[in-house]
Amino acid sequence: MENELVILWTNADEITFDKMVRMYARNSILKHWWEKVTIIIWGRTALLAAESELVKDGIKELLQIRITVSACKGCSDQLKVSKKLEEIGVEIKYWGEGLTKILKENQKLLTI
Repeated sequence: MENELVILWTNADEITFDKMVRMYARNSILKHWWEKVTIIIWGRTALLAAESELVKDGIKELLQIRITVSACKGCSDQLKVSKKLEEIGVEIKYWGEGLTKILKENQKLLTI
């Protein structure tokens, strides 16, 4: 989809989540900058998302406004947080092939 943005979030920092990832994704939908936004949680961010109340609350807010939040299953399984992420509504799936497809098709990808 041409008007779709994927945010690959790999920086495990609360402030970066709150002041960039969450804020930009939220405004992208509410201000109609993008029709669809997907956030991919990858690496140590899975641990932060499972443990930080600020991040958990932010993810719940994003899910309420139709933003897709998904985590790399390999990462979340290895960090033992898949269940915690699923409990807050995060989709858990393997992202290697999906990310490769996004890159090969030159889709809109923002890496944080």
